[in-house]
This record gives sequence, structure tokens and C-alpha cells, in this order.
Amino acid sequence: MADNGNPEVPGQSPNDSDKASDESSEWQDINDTPSIDFVTLGMFIIDEIEYPPPRPPSTNVLGGAGSYSALGARLFSPAPDLSRTVGWIVDQGSDFPQAITDLINGWSTSAVFRHDPTRLTTRGWNGYVDSSERREFKYTTPKKRLTAADLAGTPLLKAKAVHMVCSPNRCKELVEEIITLRKREARLAAASRPPSNANDDEDDDNNDGGYTRPLIIWEPVPDLCTPFELLNCTNALPLIDICSPNHAELAGFMGTGGLDPETGQISVEQVERNCEQLLASMPLTTYTLVIRAGEKGCYVARNGGQRRRKSPQPKTTKNGKGKGNGGKKKKVLGLDARNFHGGLQPDTDMMSLFAGLLQDMEDRGNDDDPFGRFDVEGIEVDPGIERWLPAYHTDAAKVVDPTGGGNTFLGGLAVALARGKSIEEACAWGSVAASFAIEQVGVPELGMDGEGRETWNGERVEERLRGYVERVGLL
Repeated sequence: MADNGNPEVPGQSPNDSDKASDESSEWQDINDTPSIDFVTLGMFIIDEIEYPPPRPPSTNVLGGAGSYSALGARLFSPAPDLSRTVGWIVDQGSDFPQAITDLINGWSTSAVFRHDPTRLTTRGWNGYVDSSERREFKYTTPKKRLTAADLAGTPLLKAKAVHMVCSPNRCKELVEEIITLRKREARLAAASRPPSNANDDEDDDNNDGGYTRPLIIWEPVPDLCTPFELLNCTNALPLIDICSPNHAELAGFMGTGGLDPETGQISVEQVERNCEQLLASMPLTTYTLVIRAGEKGCYVARNGGQRRRKSPQPKTTKNGKGKGNGGKKKKVLGLDARNFHGGLQPDTDMMSLFAGLLQDMEDRGNDDDPFGRFDVEGIEVDPGIERWLPAYHTDAAKVVDPTGGGNTFLGGLAVALARGKSIEEACAWGSVAASFAIEQVGVPELGMDGEGRETWNGERVEERLRGYVERVGLL
């Protein structure tokens, strides 16, 4: 969080008697933010990076999925206003370097510092095992991961887009917890407002008090991208909006190598085939895969199919009451409304499943459909997407350290989606964000040009983005 004149430095150890009030004031600092566009549940980690000889290691490097994804969102959020729409939590231990506190404060985000002098800051070792981007990672101090409860009662809970890095089962738990907390706080907020109309409380988003669902961007944790977790992965997909493994993690789920056996390079054919198979495993719902593939760029795949069309607003009379339906919103039935996407189970009979799909197609024109599962007027066709977008950097010499590039990509992508951009535009934001993250060890340098506009590594983000979208034909 930006330094707002409080003489107490967030990196300093508070007295135990003042700890509760200090934490309260930390949250109070972001209560004036109009809205939060992005929040991450990725962990904060201080990195030690070991490279192949003769390059020396780097220590006390700002790292972790939380830091880099926040960076990705911050790159497209200039201070002083938009920078405050980027939210994240920084857990500081007794060994937290003041230099990192100062660095984060300089970004002017809605970062929340939580200092605990009884523990060490989460630290990790990154070791590149060869000249490629393949690396190993291990924690060197106890990790402190975030939960949905850490957002409760704070503006961060209301973020438009939520980024998480976790296993498939934990993804399901986090999404369910976040939605439950948001609905509860929406109901409490609605209950505290005096009603202005007799019908205001009726059918208010299913009595959830104006609840809105966040965009969920899920980054699978690498260690559990295995064939044994594929079933859990397919069960998590209906709950999220974007699933973004890298090419190796996708290959891990599907039990393939991910590389061209002849060249040893990333196989675009395998990426496309793996996406096709994963999308086909969940034919009753629409979601998007964004596969980060290093120097090959990223591959965007959405299965299309059917999705619920937004229900029209009811007509109103002069007195403000609804017309023809008692003032209530018309409920639109369909796949999404009935949560009729399911998920593969260990005992799923695939032949019966697809036979049922064929019968469902016939039922759409059958007036005797007993279950009313398909309301043609409430469903529109999504044509889907299959597209490669190249990496920003075409010169390998520009890539100094790829650490955090994928997390930064997703921070840029998430904040773009939160601000209404298409998935292709969001991937462009992500590609540009990642390009800044990999140009040095650690994070890029924030500065100002002669006209007082923000620069990162001496370049304006919007100029780099403009050049990229022109190059890939997104204008």
C-alpha cells in the first residue's frame, strides 16, 4: 500500500498490544477505493534464484504468484487512481527486508501488509536445472497461503476478477467460499439499506442482495498437473472462467510430453490436441483455456456451444412497478440456470452421457419435454475460439529471467477482463505484461518520462501494447 503519511512503516514490528488496531488501519486504508478490479490469492514469497554456472545467484528478490500477478495488473493501472484498483495481501515475517516494503509502497496499490514478528517470511528457492526455462522450486521457510476468509469484511472480497494458484480440489473450495462470502455480504449490505420500493426486495438476484459473481482466473499448481488429477480438473472447470496452465502443465494433465520429440521444442500440435481433448470432456458448459507456451506465445481455446442469454429487464409502469409479471424479473431457464453442466465422475457412463446429449437435442423441439431443461429463447450460441497469439519478445536476448512471467501474464489478462476487454485483447495485455517481467531479475523499474507519465523499464506500457496489437492484427 502506498505510504499515506502514517509515520509507522508497515515493515516494522508493531507491539503486540497495538497489533489489532494496526491491522484494522491497514484495511481502513483501502476503504476509500471506489472498486477493486483485481485481487490475487497467490502467495507472497521472497525468492532466491540459482542459475547455471557461472552466473551468480540472486537473493531477496520480490517473488511469488501474488507479487507477479499484482505486477501484471499494476502495469496497466497508472497511479494514483487505477493503481488502487489492484489488491493483494503481503504477509511479512520478522525477516522482511525494508527495501521490499519500500518497493511495494512505490507501486501505490491496495496492498495490505500483515506483519507477524513470530514467524519468518515465506521464502523459496528457484533453481534452473539447465539452459532452458525448466526450473525446480522448493520452500526454504514455512509457507503461508491465503484463504477466502482473508478477504472477508474487506473491499478486496468485492474484486471484479480473482486470481488463484492451487490444485483442482482447492480451486473448487476457494470458488465456493468466495461466492458464499460475497452473497452473505451482499445480503447484509442490502438489509442495511432502507427500501425505496415495495418490490425492491423481491427476487433481487435470487434474494442475494445485489450479489455479483467475480471472474475466476485459475492457474493450476504445477505439482498436481498429473493424469491422476484430470478428473478433479474437469470437475473444477465449470466453476471458473479462465483455466491457464502452461504447456508443460497441460501436458501433465493429459499424460503427454508437450514437446516435439524431434526438435525438443514446445509442440504447438500437442497443445492444440490437448486443449481439444480437455474441452471435449466438458461439452455442456463454456469456459476458456489460455495456455502459456513460452517463446511460442499463448493459445486461446474456448469450446463454444450454448450459454444463457441475459434476461431482459422487465417493463415498468409509471409507478415503477413491473408490468405483466408482478414486478419480478423473468427467470430464464437453461443450462446455466439449472446448473446443468455436472462434471465427470469416477463412475460416469460416457456412452449413456452422449446418448443423453443426442436425446436432449431432440427434446428442444418437443413440446412434451417434461423437465423444461432447454429454453431456446434463453440460449445463444457461442462460436468458440481457437487462436495463437505470439510472445511479445521475438529476440531471445531480451529474456533475462523468465521467473514470474506466467503470473504476470495472468495479472494483465485478469485486469483486462475486469475492464470489459475481450479474451483476445486480454491475452494481448497479458503478453505485454509478461514482456516487462522477464527483462530482468526481479520486477521492472517504475519511473516517469519527461511529461510525467509512468514508464516501466523506461517505456510506456500503452505504447508497447499499441505496437503489439498492431503486429498481431487485433486492431
